[in-house]
Amino acid sequence: MDLGNHSIILEFILLGLSADPHVQALLFVLFLGIYILTLMGNLLMLLVVRGDSHLHMPMYFFLSHLSFLDSCFSSATVPRLLENLLSHRKTISVRGCLAQAFLVFESGGTEACLLSVMAYDRYVAICHPLLYGQMMSNQLCKGLVWVSWGLGFMDAFINILLAMNLDFCGDKTIPHYSCELPSLFPLSCSDVSTNFTVLLCSSILHGIGTCFLIAYFYISIVSTILSISPSSGRSKTFSTCSSHLIVVLLFYGSSILRYLMPVSGSPLELIFSIQYGVVTPLVNPIIYSLKNNEVKAALRRALRKYLQYIR
Repeated sequence: MDLGNHSIILEFILLGLSADPHVQALLFVLFLGIYILTLMGNLLMLLVVRGDSHLHMPMYFFLSHLSFLDSCFSSATVPRLLENLLSHRKTISVRGCLAQAFLVFESGGTEACLLSVMAYDRYVAICHPLLYGQMMSNQLCKGLVWVSWGLGFMDAFINILLAMNLDFCGDKTIPHYSCELPSLFPLSCSDVSTNFTVLLCSSILHGIGTCFLIAYFYISIVSTILSISPSSGRSKTFSTCSSHLIVVLLFYGSSILRYLMPVSGSPLELIFSIQYGVVTPLVNPIIYSLKNNEVKAALRRALRKYLQYIR
């Protein structure tokens, strides 16, 4: 495209959530509290799983990685959001914007893979309990985690590498509180057809693909649960999986809509991004601690040890 009549821009303006200073102050307090609780909750979950020998099992090994990933996911956007809420200058460089988009994409892609791995773990535990120890070996668990991180990184790297070749000119305002690829394409004066196609394909393969895997595993799990004759055993098994299903619905329900819906600057885009980028990392440790008796027991043991130590 001829850029002779356009000036290439080197920074964007993040419009954020509100232009009202009073609302910004309230939002700063709200999101600062959410961010602190997110870090504390996920760090506590990580420490409890790592420090309690009763939780040294594949399910909690994956959960500890989910807690670490949620801390990274939240840290990719919330600190910048807090800075913008206090600052009159709400700009971010193009390189900084692409770096943030990479972190968001990589964290989200890795979480999608990790949630499907956790669904597979529950599938093996419930549908093939006698083979669980053999099928979910330590080597396999570590391999699945590394593959999840690797696929998330590769997916993000390909999309951001293509985005780095774009020229941005004209309007430089982003109607969002963070940089995400769908919001950057309308600001480019280059041909974004290839970028859009790659993003769409990666979203379908990475997002929808892992979603279908999770659906398959849980259809098999539900079928197996319904075949359990004692109602007590059935309810206990379903309770173990219900927390994971809640996390999956919270994450996929918003992220898929955000990346597949046309970019329009609608408030819904902000709501979806806050849902999977801010709310989900906060509620994940709460859901897993409240819905899982083994985690609650581990928390009580850790609290008793701490109280004995400070006496």
